Amino acid sequence: MQQCGPSSPSCSTSDCFPLGTLNTAACGSETSAEPQKREPAGLFRMRPIVIFYGFYLLCFGLGVACVVCVYLWNSKWRGGFAWDGSPLQFNWHPVLMVTGLVVVYGNGAVLYRIPLTWGQNKLPWKLLHAALMLLALVLSIVGLCAVFDFHNAQKTPNLYSIHSWIGIAATALFAMQWVAGMAGFLLPCSPISLRKRLKPMHVWLGGSILTLSIAACISGINEKLFFVLKGINMTQPYSALPPEALLGNSLGVLIIAFGLVVLKILSTREWQRPDSRPEDMAYTPLLQEENE
Repeated sequence: MQQCGPSSPSCSTSDCFPLGTLNTAACGSETSAEPQKREPAGLFRMRPIVIFYGFYLLCFGLGVACVVCVYLWNSKWRGGFAWDGSPLQFNWHPVLMVTGLVVVYGNGAVLYRIPLTWGQNKLPWKLLHAALMLLALVLSIVGLCAVFDFHNAQKTPNLYSIHSWIGIAATALFAMQWVAGMAGFLLPCSPISLRKRLKPMHVWLGGSILTLSIAACISGINEKLFFVLKGINMTQPYSALPPEALLGNSLGVLIIAFGLVVLKILSTREWQRPDSRPEDMAYTPLLQEENE
């Protein structure tokens, strides 16, 4: 037997120096191997956060690409924008609907998943969430006003296509969702029991509205391309896939990709805000050492 230190208990050489790890803490050394033990655990805990921010950056980039694409389509190929009952007024409709009902809405939906918001006062983030959703709703309503105004000026029937039915349903559900969310989650007088009952429906309806919005945008893009690309007035038919059709189809693909990334973020359990997880799961703030 060897003594590892004057004040340490007796231990064999194999006890003091096990293979792969120098257990100097047990032998009275001032240097502890605890940091080496913590590092893999910290990296393991950081991994889902890093993956989340990768998806979040992808979500943000796809959203910007959607807005740029729909703006270029209507400014370059459709002649620009106006508010005079002409086809230029209609051009506001796709821009505002894609921007509001899809991009701003999607970014507002994933706000609570951002790890920087965890462990903080939830009220400011609730207000920001409500503000982003209100902005999305206002943009959507203005977009609907643009197309109704245009149809009325051109004596065109309203709400005759499946695209318009889906779009109206998505906007109406969105308006009811916002009002119910404001009343249930932001008014101080709303009871906690009501919030608990309302939350699952609020989350489910939020994803459903986004799905309906994407369906409305895709069907609207396709409908518009069929209307304007008929192979007359020096234009190529849609079947020839001219540059405008390529841009419109690319916009549809970007919208679908954006929606899939948002739904992925919303459905991944590891990225949920900790206070929304089951009560038996303890919450440890990000990057906090386990043995503080």
